[in-house]
Amino acid sequence: MPRPAPTRHLPGLLLLLWPLLLLPPLAAPGPLDRPGLRRLGTRGPGGSPGRSPAPAAPTRAPLSEAGGPGGARGAGVCKSRPLDLVFIIDSSRSVRPLEFTKVKTFVSQIIDTLDIGAANTRVAVVNYASTVKIEFHLQTYSDKQSLKQAVARITPLSTGTMSGLAIQTAMDEAFTVEAGARGPASNIPKVAIIVTDGRPQDQVTEVAARARASGIELYAVGVDRADMESLKMMASEPLDEHVFYVETYGVIEKLSSRFQETFCAIDKCALNTHGCEHVCVSDRTGSYHCECYEGYTLNEDRKTCSAQDKCALGTHGCQHLCVNDRNGSYHCECYEGYTLNADKKTCTVRDKCTLGSHGCQHICVSDGAASYHCDCFPGYTLNEDKKTCSAIEEARRLISTEDACGCEATLAFQDKVSSYLQRLNTKLDDILKKLQINEYGQIHR
Repeated sequence: MPRPAPTRHLPGLLLLLWPLLLLPPLAAPGPLDRPGLRRLGTRGPGGSPGRSPAPAAPTRAPLSEAGGPGGARGAGVCKSRPLDLVFIIDSSRSVRPLEFTKVKTFVSQIIDTLDIGAANTRVAVVNYASTVKIEFHLQTYSDKQSLKQAVARITPLSTGTMSGLAIQTAMDEAFTVEAGARGPASNIPKVAIIVTDGRPQDQVTEVAARARASGIELYAVGVDRADMESLKMMASEPLDEHVFYVETYGVIEKLSSRFQETFCAIDKCALNTHGCEHVCVSDRTGSYHCECYEGYTLNEDRKTCSAQDKCALGTHGCQHLCVNDRNGSYHCECYEGYTLNADKKTCTVRDKCTLGSHGCQHICVSDGAASYHCDCFPGYTLNEDKKTCSAIEEARRLISTEDACGCEATLAFQDKVSSYLQRLNTKLDDILKKLQINEYGQIHR
């Protein structure tokens, strides 16, 4: 029977050091750790001109391996502000073709993070070496696809590094209203991003100062052999927010996410801290304002809403009555005896008896929408005026009195006629007697 293998024990010191051996090796310090250089991925304090402070940590877009944006934009909290953005890219001989392709990719990735359009962000590109060429103006393209295709077609100019001339050309020709820049009244920031890998061969200090004084915000991105002091002379204050440096063109693409954060405007409406009672509207400046539903008016606190008195405005169109509803609207009604027509505005007589102007002493009986007649209570009869009423016994008494009066008049007339006939007969008798006497006298002559 074989003997069991002896158990091996690690020395006690090795057991203590074993967890430390499992840790990853520490990265050796590189050239980016030199004092005064802006490290890729670091950010200074917020508040630079023409930009909003970066959002709080829970809403900031995390970086992917390719430097792309994460979830903040998808959450609707951060969106790009409208800009007039001009890229000034160095294509001198020191920038190799593959490196220049990296620069164009960097430009395209920034374009991807922006809201491109005539009313949103407009983009132009100035290409420079010893000469300057405006590849396209701010008003040339208004959609991402066309912009990125135009960027892909840019070719290097090859010789020289005239950074000052490039900034001057951008100021004089790219940032003009004729070229598509928006005027001061629009409050649209003017931003330039200059990318270079060398030392300027002309004066940039005064030109950059004039550009900044004209309202252009300058960002300087240095690659490899770029002169840090020259970058600082070109960039806007604060420098730790406007100067970027990367060791190689191979990592410049990762800066696109940093510019996304820089150009981010926090959607305060999406944060649900606005306090608007009805509707929160995000402004293009990164701010917001409150609005009300139709039929309501914004109160003096600019937050809450009150129902409008649309009837008091006098524009309701109701023929008779306007009634305010609780939801800020209104409806029309009609006076008693009228019916609201199909237009919900005008009124038609429904029952003239209810109008109170019929004049019937006792009862008004409606004969339809526009007619009526009067009637009397029981024991009464309607008089000849068709309005008033008289008790039936009183009517009979009136009739009897009329009959008696009629009889007396007849008797008086009869007496008058009889008296006249008697006087007439007397006169006739007298005439006859005279005739007889006259006749007798002629006979006896």
